Amino acid sequence: MKIIAMSDSHGETAAMHEIVQKHRTADLIAFCGDGSSDIAAIRSMFPDKAVLAVRGNCDWYCDLPYYQEIELCGKKIMITHGHLLGVKQGYQRIIDYGHSNGIDIMIFGHTHKQMTSVEGRMLLVNPGSVGYSRKYTLIEIDDQTGKMTATEYPDNMYGPTIIA
Repeated sequence: MKIIAMSDSHGETAAMHEIVQKHRTADLIAFCGDGSSDIAAIRSMFPDKAVLAVRGNCDWYCDLPYYQEIELCGKKIMITHGHLLGVKQGYQRIIDYGHSNGIDIMIFGHTHKQMTSVEGRMLLVNPGSVGYSRKYTLIEIDDQTGKMTATEYPDNMYGPTIIA
């Protein structure tokens, strides 16, 4: 299972299109808000792709929810923009929220800063801003073992983050 995690496109649909084209074998696009019209355009350009999307603090006139949850390959995945959990003031609230709700992979945006970490057994991913810096994260879940891998793009300075 491959998931393209993107956030904060702010009108930069071309970058999103390029990323989805590059990772055509991805099973899911997880979009963490601030670009509801951009993700709507991506849905129409790639009608065969599953999309999970939430609204951000700049998505004033849309009907997307603030949180979305899905289970894939035995992993509970949640996406949110992060502003309602105060991620610009630190990550403890989103970590606590994820742990108290049994989340295995928490994907969020809002800060525009790419970050991947392991918090207990939870993979915490902020793909960064696809609109301002073309950053995104590819998350893979091994269907057999459940092992999760997250690779940050475009730099990938530290290699993938892996949880057994």
